[in-house]
Amino acid sequence: MNRIEQIFADQRAAGRRGLVAYYTPGDPDLASSERLLGVIGQAGASVCELGIPFSDPIADGPVIQASMTHALAQGVRPIDVLAMVARQRAKLSMGLVAMVSYSIVYRLGMRSFFRDARQAGIDGFILPDLTLEESGEARDALAQEDLTCGLLIAPTTPQPRAEKIAAASSGFVYLLARSGITGERDDLPADLTQRIERLRCVTDLPIAVGFGIGTAQQVRQVVKAADAAIVGSAIVRRIGEYRDRPEKMIQEVGRFVEDLTTGLTGS
Repeated sequence: MNRIEQIFADQRAAGRRGLVAYYTPGDPDLASSERLLGVIGQAGASVCELGIPFSDPIADGPVIQASMTHALAQGVRPIDVLAMVARQRAKLSMGLVAMVSYSIVYRLGMRSFFRDARQAGIDGFILPDLTLEESGEARDALAQEDLTCGLLIAPTTPQPRAEKIAAASSGFVYLLARSGITGERDDLPADLTQRIERLRCVTDLPIAVGFGIGTAQQVRQVVKAADAAIVGSAIVRRIGEYRDRPEKMIQEVGRFVEDLTTGLTGS
C-alpha cells in the first residue's frame, strides 16, 4: 500500500483526522527547507505538501506567489527538491506529496520525472493545472510508480463532474473550501460540510480540504466532516516573516504546526 493510503487508512481505523502542511522548498533557502521537513513531521503533520517553485502558479495567492518567486531567485530546481527529499526520507514517517505544474512535469519528461520522484521518496502528486479530460496518461504513469494522483474539486464543480474527478483521484480527494486563490480567511464557507457529505456518497477515498484554512479552530471545523485539513498560506506567511532569521523561522513554523494539530482533537 502506498504510504499516503496507509496513513489515511491507519487514521480512519483509529478514528483520527490528519493535517496536511504545505510550504515551498527553497524559501528562504534549501538548507532551511530541508530542516523544515523534519520539524513539520515532528510537530504532527500527517502529510507534507511540497510546492515545487513555478513562475506562474495556478490559483496561488500573493503569499505563496511571493514564496515561489523567492525560491526561483535562489535557483531552486525540481531536481533540488527531489534531492532534498531523498536526504530526509528515511527520517520521516509522514507522507510527501509534490504539488507541481504539469508543464514542468511535461518539460522534464513525465515518466522519468515520476520515477525519479518515487525513488527520492515522494508518495504522490497534485497536478493543479491538469484537467480531468487530459489526466489519463499522467494517472496511468503515476499508478505504475505506485504514486497517488490528486485532482482538485472546486465549489463551482457540478456534482456529476465532481464524482468523475473523485473517481479519477487516488490517495485522497482534494476539495477546495472556496473558489479563487489561496490565502487565509476569517471564516469557512457555510456550505462546506454539505459539499463534503455529498462527496462521501460517491467515494470511499479520504477527503482533504484546503484553501483558506489557517487556524486550529478552522482545522477543528473542517475535520468534523473531512478526513484532513490542508494549511498552506498561513505556514508560508510565517516563513516569509522570518525569512532573514532562519532559526527563528523554523521555531515559529514548528510551534504553529503544533498548534494547528490541536484542532485535530475533540472533533
